[in-house]
Amino acid sequence: MTTSERLSSETVAPRPSGAVALRRASAALVLTVWVSLTLFGIYILAYYAGAIGRADLPAWNAVLPRLYEHATPAATLAIGLHFFAGGVILVLGCVQLITPLRERHPAVHRAFGRVYVVASGLAGIGGLGFILVKGTVGGTVMSVGFGLYGVLVILCAVQAYRHARARRIDRHRAWALRLFALALGSWLYRMDYGFWLLLVGPLGHTEDFHGRFDQVMAFFFYLPNLLVVEAFLRGRLAAASVAARRLATGVVLGATGFLLLGTYFFTVELWGPAILSSLTG
Repeated sequence: MTTSERLSSETVAPRPSGAVALRRASAALVLTVWVSLTLFGIYILAYYAGAIGRADLPAWNAVLPRLYEHATPAATLAIGLHFFAGGVILVLGCVQLITPLRERHPAVHRAFGRVYVVASGLAGIGGLGFILVKGTVGGTVMSVGFGLYGVLVILCAVQAYRHARARRIDRHRAWALRLFALALGSWLYRMDYGFWLLLVGPLGHTEDFHGRFDQVMAFFFYLPNLLVVEAFLRGRLAAASVAARRLATGVVLGATGFLLLGTYFFTVELWGPAILSSLTG
């Protein structure tokens, strides 16, 4: 076959049904995540790091009570490590998703990846350390849910690194996507609560986080993220059925719509005012 004939056959070869829609839906989700995480990252710096600058650590307790208490410095150090490492994960996670960076500058991708894995491990260790030293405001259910979250973060980080070292690139990327999905947990935790309180008020939520909704949220802020990733991974397989690709596309579009609405609401009601306050204060 000549070069022209080969190019012609590649041009007219049909792509698997549903593959284009899934790819476009995935691109929309990634773009939405980038924008939302950028705003959330600026908010974290303005609010939590700003509280350190103002020597006002009790301000950390506004979202989740008992994050800071003067009598438990070890727990404060652990959760501070969790916050800092988590911020690094959010920023680098978006960078690592950029395909041209991976393809044109693999050394940079690998260097960032090492930092990403270390930060993920530190975030998991910091969160688990806080739970072991102090427990959580929501009691046993929240401690179990958040503890499992920390264990999964560390597991995904180890697996992503292990497969990268062994040059099993497909497996590495799958575990890296799972790790990034988990990294979005703290961001989605706030979104989920914001939507719930907006739509139904305090139903199922108590100030000590022992309500039914609080107990569900101890797991819900990260397990659905993993389901979205698994749907995407299976939908993009060459052997995937048309129905599987359509289901994956629907899941990805649903997640995108949820994040767009949540980003708008939080930017207007919380992130934007906090950022502006830090700039003008």
